[in-house]
Amino acid sequence: MKALVHKNQKGMAGLHLEEWESRSLQSNEVRVKMKMVGLNHRDLFTVAQHEASAAPLVIGSDGTGVISEINADVQQFKVGDEVIINPGLNWHEATDAAPPDFKILGNPVHGTFAEEIILPIENIALKPEFLSWEEAGTLSLSALTAYRALFTKGNVTEGTSVLVPGIGGGVATFLLQFAKAAGAKVYVTSRSAEKLKQAEKLGADKGIQSETNWDEALDNEKVDVVIETVGAATFHQSMKQLRQGGTMVLIGSSTGDTIEFNLREFFYGQYTLKGTTMGSAEEYQEMLNFIETHQIHPVVDSIFEWDEYEKAFDYLEKGQQVGKIALRI
Repeated sequence: MKALVHKNQKGMAGLHLEEWESRSLQSNEVRVKMKMVGLNHRDLFTVAQHEASAAPLVIGSDGTGVISEINADVQQFKVGDEVIINPGLNWHEATDAAPPDFKILGNPVHGTFAEEIILPIENIALKPEFLSWEEAGTLSLSALTAYRALFTKGNVTEGTSVLVPGIGGGVATFLLQFAKAAGAKVYVTSRSAEKLKQAEKLGADKGIQSETNWDEALDNEKVDVVIETVGAATFHQSMKQLRQGGTMVLIGSSTGDTIEFNLREFFYGQYTLKGTTMGSAEEYQEMLNFIETHQIHPVVDSIFEWDEYEKAFDYLEKGQQVGKIALRI
């Protein structure tokens, strides 16, 4: 089979579409013939950080396809079923944090960017029938991250006011869609007027130009919850928009990992700061039920062919998209 493999060099120069040897199934495993996979910023990070001296790695976390072989005593799946992949391994219940043996497909274990993948059978679910292949193939990692951030960590319910800085990427777009489906009021920010316009079409109550004064844009209204995906570039401005006693959920740091902030202001404001990443199998199923109930379709910005992976990665790195980017296998 063919797979997108990273080896021998850091960066895009180490990424190759090549023949990859498959293997036999072990107990409680399933083989899935892939139809569509989705890109994430995690893939960019993997390509940049995977050492040249490390073993070759099939990258990719998201994907959907058809079961071609099963080695498990189960009734809920059969050969020919259309399935979607949960990329998180060994995290079952919705605990406060992931267990020590939690891993994500695509790094450090082989991922989805291949013509087929072998998985523990617990890591697949039936593809929601109302989703297209490209929608299902780009759903899991970003949608699970957004779901846990909003509902497990942020306790967002109907009437909650939510701020999502940096709208445009996959997680941020799901945050907007999920929060609106739950009945929340949602504000978003971006440097791009076009992205703000598209966010408002998706239901955002207000779009704010990142370079402007957010207090003025919100008429000095403070919000209940900020879901911070950007990191150092927006952290302080995001904190300023919280009401006293409000919660910030931190799920990304694409603009830098280190910040300084005033501890006295923080405890006087009685704020809560929570970190999260990905989610459990329990939350994954809750997320699938949620999108089914509300008929939420992932926003797919672009679809690239299998051999156009370099163009797809370049497009993702430039941050041109609103929503997700798919590769057709």
